[in-house]
Amino acid sequence: MDYSILDFLALIGSVCLFLYGMKVMSEGLQKAAGDRLRNILSAMTRNRLAGLFTGFVITALIQSSSASIVLVVSFVNAGLMSIGQSMAVIFGANLGTTFTTWIISLLGFKVDISAFAIPLLAVAVPLLFSKKGRTKSIGEFIVGFALLFMGLAMISQYVPDLQKNPDMFAFLQRYASLGFWSILIFWFVGVVVTMIIQSSAATFAICLVMFAKGWIDFDLACAIVLGSAVGTTITPLLASLSGNVAAKRAAIGHLLFNILGSIWCLILFYPFMKMIVGLCESIGLGNPDALYNFVDNLQQTDPEIYNNLFNNTLPADHPRATELSAATRTLIAMQASASICLSIFYTVYKFINLSIMIWFTKLYVRIVEWIVPTRKKTEEEFGLKFIQGGLLSSSELNLASAEKEIAVFAERVGRMIHMGQELVHMKDNDEEFNKLLSRIGKYEDISDRMELEIADFLNRVAEGRLSNEGKLRIAGMLNIISEIESIADCCYGVAKIMLRKNQNKAEFNDQIYADIDTMYKYLDEAMQMMLVLLNDLNNIDEHSLMRSYNKEREINNLRNQLRTANVANINEHKYQYQAGIYYMDIINDIERTGDHIINVADTAKDIYRRQKNASPAVLRRK
Repeated sequence: MDYSILDFLALIGSVCLFLYGMKVMSEGLQKAAGDRLRNILSAMTRNRLAGLFTGFVITALIQSSSASIVLVVSFVNAGLMSIGQSMAVIFGANLGTTFTTWIISLLGFKVDISAFAIPLLAVAVPLLFSKKGRTKSIGEFIVGFALLFMGLAMISQYVPDLQKNPDMFAFLQRYASLGFWSILIFWFVGVVVTMIIQSSAATFAICLVMFAKGWIDFDLACAIVLGSAVGTTITPLLASLSGNVAAKRAAIGHLLFNILGSIWCLILFYPFMKMIVGLCESIGLGNPDALYNFVDNLQQTDPEIYNNLFNNTLPADHPRATELSAATRTLIAMQASASICLSIFYTVYKFINLSIMIWFTKLYVRIVEWIVPTRKKTEEEFGLKFIQGGLLSSSELNLASAEKEIAVFAERVGRMIHMGQELVHMKDNDEEFNKLLSRIGKYEDISDRMELEIADFLNRVAEGRLSNEGKLRIAGMLNIISEIESIADCCYGVAKIMLRKNQNKAEFNDQIYADIDTMYKYLDEAMQMMLVLLNDLNNIDEHSLMRSYNKEREINNLRNQLRTANVANINEHKYQYQAGIYYMDIINDIERTGDHIINVADTAKDIYRRQKNASPAVLRRK
């Protein structure tokens, strides 16, 4: 056997180079697009046609259906789109993946792109040292583009020759002439290979090389490509495993789309292939199986020319050099036509599948909801709603998920304010008092864990490729979750003050209760303003910020008034000194809670406000 372990490792390395180039190209584009890509994905689901078009465009741009579907799963996970809306985007993304196959087909054989891949790197690498983030991202995109096609060229070089290595691929050759069973077997091969390398584009590239060299016929090549469409669903499925129910449903919808597509295509495989061959012949590409027949006939009739056809080792003065040159020109022409025919098959299949499935979107939703039922969870059970560890394929777009989770975090902590006010009015050592005290403690524990989980997620996102704006957003979000957790601490602090007050038998009069309620009223209003800011961080206006600052000043002023009045009330013996101490401790805790709330507003203004011309500076808290 001529194929060594080093050749096999070289093939694996070539595939890795191809995948890495695709990854760098995709991430470079996402960084260059930044917020625009996120905003497009956020606003794209107004109707099915818009979703289809956006899914197609995004996949065509980032050169990976798996990556775009993971983005969709992330958005569903983040609550930015519903299951029904995501289906149209998923359908469009499946059609968009054909764009990659056309690039590989058109440039892989007609143009020797590997010949100018190195000069392309010479242009791109200097851009990586630019101070401008977008210029640097464009450089990364070009580097990824060059590496992708360098990998494709190396795949072509190191894919083993099935004819020269019969022992290694005997299992494939043994099952290549079993009629329709061969189609099913090679379809399964396409599924498995794509699941392993997690890229239908890489599978297509390998299949194209094997087909273009005449090692497999057109039917088997199409079967592998058809299987790769199912195999590529593994990436979104893996990403959704740690996601919420909605994310799992979106990933299952993607799997369902491709499985059902494969089923109808396999049932109608031979009539469908006859149509594809007829289409190729009608546009002047000829019968794609002519390539396989040409190579097979050459091997049988002229082994010398065949053995030198792909490596061109005959010297120029060899008597048969002219024949080899003619055979090479014929082979190149057939390769170009056959590779386009393979892309036509994939495109027509995807288009027909899309045209059928788009009308059954609502049925899809019902099916995936049945497959992945909702799991009931109490509001006090810990668990993040919108972000999960598995959804990290796109650093820029994961920020939207984090923003949604922070809003949920703040809303949950906001409930503690009402619990604290309710606890103040409860009787000493009452059973309900102890229950509510325990509940507040549980909420505080959940807030600690939520802060750590969100911070861990943001730190892992920060390790990815981020634009400068994305890095600023992460810094702002880390500051916000710290402030929100401090709000929870203050709320729990009121509960502990009330516990000490009850243990020491201190008594509040009606005036103290009324003053505390007024402070809580102001605090609740400030909290509601903060929640409005967090629920729409991309559209913060000066009016909302000014209202927040004004409310915080009201809290400060009332705290100062109550502090002065407390001294007078104690001197006038309206209540005991010890009661006054606990009373002021609660007032100060509420005021500190207001400080943390306004700190969130400060961060929102500094990091997220989009207006370039800020209003005059507002009065900050003391």
